Amino acid sequence: MSSIRIFKHHVHTAHIVLGCIESAICFFSVYFGSYIRFGETVMIEEEDLLPLTIRAASFAVVLIVSMTALGVYQSQLREGQLGMLLRTAASFLFASILLTLIFYIFPALFVGRGIFAFSMICAFVMIVMVRYLYFRNINQALLKRRVLILGAGTRANYIAERLRRRVDTKGFEIFGFIRREDEIDQITGYPIIDREDDLADFSLTNKIDEIVVAVNDRRSGLPIDELLDCKIHGVDVIDVADFFEREIQRIELDLFQPSSMVFSDGFDRGFIRQLSKRTLDLSISAIMFILVLPVLLLTAIAIRLEDGWDAPVFYSQERVGLDGKTFNVHKFRSMITDAEKAGAQWAEKNDTRITKVGGVLRKYRIDELPQLLNVLNGEMSLVGPRPERPEFVGELNIKIPYYDKRHQVKPGVTGWAQINYPYGASDEDARQKLQYDLYYAKNNSLFMDLLVIIRTVETVLYDGQ
Repeated sequence: MSSIRIFKHHVHTAHIVLGCIESAICFFSVYFGSYIRFGETVMIEEEDLLPLTIRAASFAVVLIVSMTALGVYQSQLREGQLGMLLRTAASFLFASILLTLIFYIFPALFVGRGIFAFSMICAFVMIVMVRYLYFRNINQALLKRRVLILGAGTRANYIAERLRRRVDTKGFEIFGFIRREDEIDQITGYPIIDREDDLADFSLTNKIDEIVVAVNDRRSGLPIDELLDCKIHGVDVIDVADFFEREIQRIELDLFQPSSMVFSDGFDRGFIRQLSKRTLDLSISAIMFILVLPVLLLTAIAIRLEDGWDAPVFYSQERVGLDGKTFNVHKFRSMITDAEKAGAQWAEKNDTRITKVGGVLRKYRIDELPQLLNVLNGEMSLVGPRPERPEFVGELNIKIPYYDKRHQVKPGVTGWAQINYPYGASDEDARQKLQYDLYYAKNNSLFMDLLVIIRTVETVLYDGQ
């Protein structure tokens, strides 16, 4: 299977396998470091220290979280082997700093300087070697699903046109497209199949793992009985919209059908989900607020040094939140004081209204830090769709179908769209981001929130605007 659904979020099986292998490498590298340092794996077992197993597990968890945060497991990474090497090196540096802090706060987890150095070197070398061999040899064919597309018209062509890149087809390979009499062929570059025998027999003979239903009109003779036979014989059957959602982790508006959403799971707003989300918001935002207090003070001083001691440091702006209700969002001021004297307008990438200090604040997302107060007040969440201004929401509701559905979850400081789509300030950008926001609204969970928070570190370091 090409992906496994963990708390409703699709994770590629190849990444899970690789993560398990690298977790084992990180864990046993501590034992290797102990052996190199002392000639044995039983080391410094003093009364005030935890067992080596617990310390090795803590070491492995921090390294894996650090690599996730810096995008080492990112599906769409296109930087090649050199980019992967640099990200891995940066993640080990980040993990070293974090582990040093953890050792200071929890001395019982300390493994010793010599063992720590040997363990980091061993883990880094082994992970680089494993990644080279894995992506060069194993990941080319292993764990890929053999997919047959039912249809060769407009809807089927979305797969042929939008999933052409190698990074988009990591989890599957297309066997071909089955032509239907009521459709005009639009497929190029893939085999077109004129099927004469039974669909189930054809699929079993050609070792098909999954059939993607991508016909233009299901009402015109969809072979339900044959698809049922395929399902009974172990061949998965999936709609093209769900196929896209799983493979690229967004909901394609061009394929979106309200009826399919009605009968699908997701959009959980139950008590347990709300409680877990609020607990995460309060705990992390409170800790972050305390940690960033020095940054907040320095930012306030920098703004006033540039614009004068009487200049406002913060600004509040009305935004649309949960269920369409408005609230005032708080941010550091990054533009000139009369930035909107001509009325509300999109902020552009190289906006001339942005001050010098404001440019730095926006690049590293420092201007967003006061929104931690919105999170503590319950108006926002740490993770969710970015809240927009009522003036823009009114326009986008008219231009973009289903735009108002993003307000079914609480807006966030960061979100699935922010870590997957680059900075943009246009109607088309809003449409593209909506596809990620709808995916989050449907599939959000505690696991996904933690994943977004971790990957936000990567966004700030590599893609900050």
